[in-house]
Amino acid sequence: MWCVVLDRVVAELDSLISRVGSRFARSEPRARARDYVSGLVAGLERKNGWTVAEHAGELGPQGMQRLLRKADWDIDGVRDDVRDYVVEHLGDREAVIAADETGFLKKGVKSAGVQRQYSGTAGRTENCQIGVFLAYASKHGHALIDREFYLPESWTTDRERCRDGGIPDEVGFATKPRQVIAMLERMLAAQVPFAWFTADEAYGQAGYLRDWLEERDVFYVMATRCDHQITTRADRTTRADALVAEFVASAWQRLSVGAGAHGPREFDWARRQIEGTWARGRGHWLLARRSIGNPNEIAYYLAYGPHNARLVDLAFTAGSRWHIEEAFQQAKGEAGLDHYQVRSWRAWYAHITLSMLAPAWLAASKAAATKGGFADSDAGMIALTLPEIRRLLVAFVLTHHHDPSHTWAWSRWRRRSQYQARLSHYRRRGHPLTECRCSTNC
Repeated sequence: MWCVVLDRVVAELDSLISRVGSRFARSEPRARARDYVSGLVAGLERKNGWTVAEHAGELGPQGMQRLLRKADWDIDGVRDDVRDYVVEHLGDREAVIAADETGFLKKGVKSAGVQRQYSGTAGRTENCQIGVFLAYASKHGHALIDREFYLPESWTTDRERCRDGGIPDEVGFATKPRQVIAMLERMLAAQVPFAWFTADEAYGQAGYLRDWLEERDVFYVMATRCDHQITTRADRTTRADALVAEFVASAWQRLSVGAGAHGPREFDWARRQIEGTWARGRGHWLLARRSIGNPNEIAYYLAYGPHNARLVDLAFTAGSRWHIEEAFQQAKGEAGLDHYQVRSWRAWYAHITLSMLAPAWLAASKAAATKGGFADSDAGMIALTLPEIRRLLVAFVLTHHHDPSHTWAWSRWRRRSQYQARLSHYRRRGHPLTECRCSTNC
């Protein structure tokens, strides 16, 4: 059984690389992209140009670095191919699109877009870059399908700094909700099948995003703050939490919005109609989610959809946001989404796009194995997961045993590069570099 599964997984990678092949002007970067994606899922301790090149058997990292920085390939075209590939394997008319951002912690101030800003990944303000993403989630699985690099105003007002980071002159400031709109426009143009859109309160608070969605009749459930001012159908305007406090006990229903690792994701849910465009068969609601263990812990949502949408439809959509959080965890843990060591604008997009391709490949392989009856889910065990598929790949396909001279040559290359980097840092600070060959990183 396992060999059938792995044959299917490897065949899927070949199919995906063939799909994106026309985006590369030459065969060399096309082949290197396959090696890069293989390296991202190969279980390396760190996944960057150095380690991926060593894993691929190359003599130095220059080729992998050139792939990200300068090689002639259509990065946005590959992005579109990844989206279409995900839809082909996971597509469903009842799917949910989720938007969210994630942070990439960085040192220094030279990397494009870096500054001290809030990172949900760290849960605090850190020196980091921010990426905004869309995820596609259906009953067949989930995967990231689009990305935008968030460029703070502190950068867009300093064009010289932008040029140093490789940021094109035409790139200006865009809020994160505006970036979500740009990605949704691409998705709608591609006629991606889905039923609902969801996002957290950073996006739910953006009235222009809600207006944009309603103008295009995109149904949504987005989180909002407890103090959001809401107008009822009786033309009364008050805070969201004040309206929810008026709910009678019978308004609450206990619903499961999915299966978690430790049991069903159960909460108490309630809703109330609010002012909106009901005339054309659409409805607006204030939705509330209450913790079972702590009834004072309440989350608030704004919803727009068909006038006959059920409470369970709204609750399920709100609960589907966890798919993008899990997609981030998988892309970072299984495919090195946050392992890059690049500084430029173009290199960020190149790495992130290939790092999205890798888990899309695994998710499609898992879906194909399930549909083909090869998921190996006998009684007493769960079906194959993305991490388990990656472990099998590492064990049976992606582990390379290089000649000792190759490993030794890479050790010498790394140590020379680290010496030059240290020498540069010391010179910049006006200190002499004292020769030291001890084993510590002194």
